[in-house]
Amino acid sequence: MTQVDNHPEHEPNDAEGYFVDGSPLIDKKQPTGPIAERWENRKFNARLAAPANRRNLSVIIVGTGLAGASAAATLGEAGYVVKSFCYQDSPRRAHSIAAQGGINAAKNYKGDGDSVHRLFYDTVKGGDYRSRESNVYRLAEISRNIIDQCVAQGVPFAREYGGLLDNRSFGGVQVSRTFYARGQTGQQLLIGAYQALERQVAAGTVETFTRHEMLEVIVVDGKARGIIARDMVTGEIETHLADVVVLASGGYGNVYFLSTNAMGCNVTATWRAHRKGAYMANPCYTQIHPTCIPVSGEHQSKLTLMSESLRNDGRIWVPKNREDCDKDPRDIPEEDRDYYLERIYPAFGNLVPRDIASRQAKNVCDEGRGVGPLVGDFRRGVYLDFAQAIERMGKEAVEEKYGNLFDMYARITGEDPYAVPMRIYPAVHYVMGGLWVDYDLSSTIPGLFVTGEANFSDHGANRLGASALMQGLGDGYFVLPNTVRDYLADGPFEKIDESHPAVVEARESVESRINTLLSINGDRTVDSFHRELGHIMWEYCGMERTAEGLRKAIDLIRGLREEFWRNVKVLGSAESLNQSLEKAGRVADFLELGELMCIDALHRKESCGGHFRAESQTEDGEALRNDEEYSYVGAWEFKGDEAQPVLHKEHLVYTAIEMKQRSYK
Repeated sequence: MTQVDNHPEHEPNDAEGYFVDGSPLIDKKQPTGPIAERWENRKFNARLAAPANRRNLSVIIVGTGLAGASAAATLGEAGYVVKSFCYQDSPRRAHSIAAQGGINAAKNYKGDGDSVHRLFYDTVKGGDYRSRESNVYRLAEISRNIIDQCVAQGVPFAREYGGLLDNRSFGGVQVSRTFYARGQTGQQLLIGAYQALERQVAAGTVETFTRHEMLEVIVVDGKARGIIARDMVTGEIETHLADVVVLASGGYGNVYFLSTNAMGCNVTATWRAHRKGAYMANPCYTQIHPTCIPVSGEHQSKLTLMSESLRNDGRIWVPKNREDCDKDPRDIPEEDRDYYLERIYPAFGNLVPRDIASRQAKNVCDEGRGVGPLVGDFRRGVYLDFAQAIERMGKEAVEEKYGNLFDMYARITGEDPYAVPMRIYPAVHYVMGGLWVDYDLSSTIPGLFVTGEANFSDHGANRLGASALMQGLGDGYFVLPNTVRDYLADGPFEKIDESHPAVVEARESVESRINTLLSINGDRTVDSFHRELGHIMWEYCGMERTAEGLRKAIDLIRGLREEFWRNVKVLGSAESLNQSLEKAGRVADFLELGELMCIDALHRKESCGGHFRAESQTEDGEALRNDEEYSYVGAWEFKGDEAQPVLHKEHLVYTAIEMKQRSYK
């Protein structure tokens, strides 16, 4: 394919003047040798913490989604002293519960050619060759164990008539490897992990702290030794100390304000760690999910995901002619419909990866062929049509596979998707960026480990569907318990108490920040700042980015942040339940993160996966990578509020797979 942009070597970086180059970053825990043996070798070479010593070793885990709950349950069962924190009123309300479609595993139950190596290959290719191959291979390898673990816990996966576990396909693959529980897979998996967690709570190895929000990480002599948390009911600021801190706090998609994330999802836990020395990797890699209910107006505070599993049997189309866009879709004859994914990508059709399906939906709407109400000058929607599936399978069969999803759509839109095609449009869903971790899931702060969506490690520039649950449970059940013991083998550690200067400093910084937020007493609400930030991010750092737009976004965000600290109004007091205060702290962190995301997107003058720079595309509009200059993980170091961020590059090396231009045609 012909390049639109040749990336001449002498050309300065687009983000010159916004950041400083730092030293190269090397993952010293990365094993060598044949890729299929690396994980086994690392597990064997990792040092052990003897059972008697584990009773004297303590772990704090922030987050109770699939990654956090599974890690707490497993480490508690191993005999460590575990404290588990979540801001929800129950661990079962973690956002993992919202996942719908399924969880991948290389079981090859369908006999259609699947294998560990194929899952590894599909994941690296789906991530547009911007992930670490060792990490991805490990994920594919342990995927089989995850299913066995969950079945043993009683997770009610869908089964075929003969009793075997059923599978379906997801985007970016040509095999059926996705295990599912109707459209409630995340809920059922989280209940399984929650049961395992509660078993350890009853056994006394895990103590849970609900309605607690982490506001700072405590770093003593360069090592993570605890957290400062706020009791969200009483307002009390609490100090919790441990030998290891694990962040399993999810992603930061709510920087866009409107996303499919729960409204409480935030970046604060990982951002406070970033400010203390943990590098933030690839923050610009954002996944836009193609199958969401379109925006209906300014009143909305979140968007609703319709599972990617619907693309197995539903067909996506728009009218061929603009004048048909306001017609009842049932009145548009077949010859006047453009099944554009099937037309452009005949090999994968409606099951192309999410980034590709999202961009093509935007393209047809930009051409004026979108459907639904006008949003500005365009109709922002495409049809997801089950008419042929109902005719082929029968309504009862469709209802059995997707009934709860259809019911949800009908309740939200007031339309019957059995009779009229659903309307969908892309929305922010997942982030592939996160805190940088090595092969052991350790951040650049010793003693601070990061799991699940909170880290960057497994998905590259685009996550394939049904891989988030796989990574969360894989990290919590199988990876972290085998790697954190290597760090804990150095214990028992020196005991510290709340009078230690580093602990006092962390606590005072939290109290000072809270007092500052409450004292500003401006005339703009927190939500108004968040919504404006979201508009900026979606417009200039969303599905398509340009150098000009990103520079404009950085300037706008800097101005918005300055106004926030001068003019925000936070109601209530610190010594009570105060949701306005909670939101203010989170939005303050989003404002800093948003700027770094734009700088990261500006410096990466290539297109890859979910990061699409308009200046870097093929003649037919596909993402064009620049492997010679950008085949690396971009890990950002915080150097202070007034200093430019420092970029450290971890170069990606592929030995078991060939890098090439992605094609799903």
